[in-house]
Amino acid sequence: MAIRKWIKGITVVMFAVLSVCGCAAQEETQAKLRDLEFTVVAEEEQPEALVEVMEQKKTSPFQISYTLGEDLYLAIGYGEQQTGGYSISVDELYETENNIVVDTTLVGPTADEQVVQSLTYPYIVIKTELIDKDVDFR
Repeated sequence: MAIRKWIKGITVVMFAVLSVCGCAAQEETQAKLRDLEFTVVAEEEQPEALVEVMEQKKTSPFQISYTLGEDLYLAIGYGEQQTGGYSISVDELYETENNIVVDTTLVGPTADEQVVQSLTYPYIVIKTELIDKDVDFR
């Protein structure tokens, strides 16, 4: 009987240790290696193929990565909004060991701001260097 309890205890301890190690390893691979430089691409400079895809998806939120030559384009749309006055901020764009992380925020109009009273589809297109890693949109 004592041996069974001892084996159960060892099993629980081993499971706990492995769980902690697994979490630490995952956090380590998500550590920022470096910030990436980027530019926000004006509408007239966006690749035509990307514009076509965004047009099809604009009513719902979307996240698109598009490669052209040595450039990586990241398009983030926030779907249909009831008014104008929205902007999008790029909070972070960085590289980790396993991927590229892009974090954006939709900023709405202030309560006293006069805005267009029609449907709008806020989006942003960012251009950065091409890196052969998956993109993690946040």
